[in-house]
Amino acid sequence: MLETTTCSPHWIDALPTDRLIGEFSVWSADLVNLSADMRRIADHADVLHVDVADGHFAPTLLFCPDLVAALKKTSKLPIHVHLMTADSILLSQIEQFAEAGASLISIHAENAAPREALDLLDHLGVAAGMVLKVESPVEMIAPYLPRMRFVTLLGTAIGVKGKGLDERACARLQEAKGLVEAAGLPRRVVLAADGGIREHTVPLLRQAGAETVVLGSLAFGASNLGDRMAWLHSL
Repeated sequence: MLETTTCSPHWIDALPTDRLIGEFSVWSADLVNLSADMRRIADHADVLHVDVADGHFAPTLLFCPDLVAALKKTSKLPIHVHLMTADSILLSQIEQFAEAGASLISIHAENAAPREALDLLDHLGVAAGMVLKVESPVEMIAPYLPRMRFVTLLGTAIGVKGKGLDERACARLQEAKGLVEAAGLPRRVVLAADGGIREHTVPLLRQAGAETVVLGSLAFGASNLGDRMAWLHSL
């Protein structure tokens, strides 16, 4: 487990570099027994991942700022909020999730005004990330890389669970890794893969450059989470 708290401004720099980061998606947790699930993963997770969708930008409804505030009370892990929200509410959502205690907020490159959103995150003192839909050109992230701490590439359709990994996912990760390296940035940018995360796909994504994969049922559904994470860390 990452030895930090969400209050540390340096938590991203403290994330492991010699193994895959364990980013656990709360969407796959037992929401009725959330506190118990948070205790179960406490020694294995490095980051909590909270998906937020408004039913318009992505075809589902997920999660509210109150969940992030509740997680802050039950876990010391950093909280990565992935915003899948329409442009008309993006800035207000950033404000609400920042107030609730998000450690990192990722917006979509496909949002109409990413610079305004990034300016707001800077003003609020919250680390910024960017997410790309599986069909969007990877080079869309290039202008924003100096302001990023996480870059997440979706490997399945946005806001949909249980789908197989898109055949383009690994090549897209390699392209994103090349862009980050070519930018010569003074601080770390973590490259993440989200969607289609299965036992047979994680090694491929790791080889393609992923530093973290967003773990859903692969973690929360594991009968022996210690063994599952030992396998993940060995990749």
